[in-house]
Amino acid sequence: MAEAKFSSQQNGPNGFKDAVCINAGRIYDSCSDKDCLEDLQVYFTPLNQAIVDNATTVKCRSVQVYTVLMDVEPVPFNKGFYSVDMTFYFLVRLDAVVSPMTPPVKVEGISVFQKKVILYGSEGSVNQFTSERLIVNTDRDHCACEENLPTANVSVVNPICLAVKLCDSPDCCPREITFVCPECVSRLFDDEFECCCPRKTVCVSIGLFSIVQLERTVQMMVPVYDFCIPDKECVTTNDDPCELFKKIKFPINEFFPPKLDETVDGCGC
Repeated sequence: MAEAKFSSQQNGPNGFKDAVCINAGRIYDSCSDKDCLEDLQVYFTPLNQAIVDNATTVKCRSVQVYTVLMDVEPVPFNKGFYSVDMTFYFLVRLDAVVSPMTPPVKVEGISVFQKKVILYGSEGSVNQFTSERLIVNTDRDHCACEENLPTANVSVVNPICLAVKLCDSPDCCPREITFVCPECVSRLFDDEFECCCPRKTVCVSIGLFSIVQLERTVQMMVPVYDFCIPDKECVTTNDDPCELFKKIKFPINEFFPPKLDETVDGCGC
């Protein structure tokens, strides 16, 4: 029936020419979340911690999600559902004021947040091998199809630094955890994170928007309208900066900011 439907639409002005089978990632389940992370402790290397210990106040410059480590595990007694354990590593940039008469000193630290969600990821019992990379099945005892897990994806926007405080005692951060810095994060710093008892502790509150998805690679039949042939020629550039400047449009909106009704586009922006 599908093939008959495809052939009947080929004669239309906008009918597609063919139907092809592709491998694509199908999203089986997803969720969005708005997390207010209060009083997350910021961990520093010894050099940055020494600056914080001598600071009188700190100010948050920016917060960035450096990486998210994920682990997907099946949910027992609930077929097709999986738990996604996520560990967010935030790169926190601060301005530390050591003395009122001196400019603030820039310091960087790491803050950690852990989260778990349960999503539906369907079931898969196929071992996939590809020519792009070598995959070896080393499990001789039982079927390795139990390890056919869906792929978890996490999308985040730039976090919002809601508050920051400097305390004389770690007691100001009730959610203190033992920080184990993975190698991919420790590369950011010139020194190692060491176990020490800081005289002062920095805690930040962060607003985080995220979307978590579970997807599997499946074969799908899609209509093909035509090949993606470019409809314009490449524009060559020369070394004349004035000729390049002439092609830039005049920035009218920079001189005349848009009104409120012109900025609302239906997406809440």
